[in-house]
Amino acid sequence: PAAPPLIIFSLFGVLLSAMLCSRQTDMKSLIAFSSVSHMGLVIAASLIKTEWSIIGSMVLMISHGLISSALFCLANTSYERSHTRTLILLQGTQIIFPLAAAWWLLAALMNMALPPSPNFIGEMSILTSLFQWSNLTLMITALGIIFTTIYSLYLFWSSQREYPPS
Repeated sequence: PAAPPLIIFSLFGVLLSAMLCSRQTDMKSLIAFSSVSHMGLVIAASLIKTEWSIIGSMVLMISHGLISSALFCLANTSYERSHTRTLILLQGTQIIFPLAAAWWLLAALMNMALPPSPNFIGEMSILTSLFQWSNLTLMITALGIIFTTIYSLYLFWSSQREYPPS
């Protein structure tokens, strides 16, 4: 069957796109690569074809669609106010737009699947089914989750919390 190599390939896609996210300087590119990373988990879960994996992939697709839309909406709002998508130039916007910073924090926490977000439910269902499929997938997905946390916090911290360049 072709499923095992495709599952491993999609998990490496999760890891690679999550690593690319942590090196992005453009806000919209970071959000787009984060979508690629999340959809790699959906592909892996869909190829396993267990009840848990199908439910997890459906939950993750729906929740990621909502959260990714919120992130793109916030990125567009930031762009309309500052006329730039570069993270370095957006530093310190929390001082100017504190309510938008609260929305950025909420969206970043949801994007990194913090409990009790729907992303958490979907990812835990997928991780459970991946671990039942093969114990070796746990290491790849764990690294993907670590990088997801890194780039989600990087997106929030670099665009909201640091002070603007002098």
